[in-house]
Amino acid sequence: MKSEPSSIPLLKMGRVRTKTVKKAAKLIIEKYYTRLTLDFHTNARICEEIAIIPSKPLRNKIAGFVTHLMKRLQHKTVRGISIKLQEEERERRDNYVPEQSVLDMDTIEIDSETKEMLKMLELEKIPKLHVVNPTPTGHTGGHGGHPHGGQRR
Repeated sequence: MKSEPSSIPLLKMGRVRTKTVKKAAKLIIEKYYTRLTLDFHTNARICEEIAIIPSKPLRNKIAGFVTHLMKRLQHKTVRGISIKLQEEERERRDNYVPEQSVLDMDTIEIDSETKEMLKMLELEKIPKLHVVNPTPTGHTGGHGGHPHGGQRR
């Protein structure tokens, strides 16, 4: 008993984004990142202005994927997209040099719990260690009594 191909419900099947749509969207984002938004309709108009797209459905697919990638770019970098603003920010973070190195400090302030940990690791003889604000044993608070933080409702 073979089932007929027409019996497959087409409405529930997902759409496939072709390589053309993905490449076009990535190129548009790289070149026009500052003009693009998180709104599909705005991005569709921008795509229409900056690119020659042969049909409206293709334009909408590209604009939809551009919007999708812009939302992903808000949270983290997206593979295959190199934006100058992101690269400059990453470079600035990588080249950051603190005013005073941690290694050049006169004293290293630790609490009593850290001191105990260093003693267990036989590292209590590190120079410049200074115990400050010793913590009492037992519950230190801070999480509201619930194991995952905050108050239980």
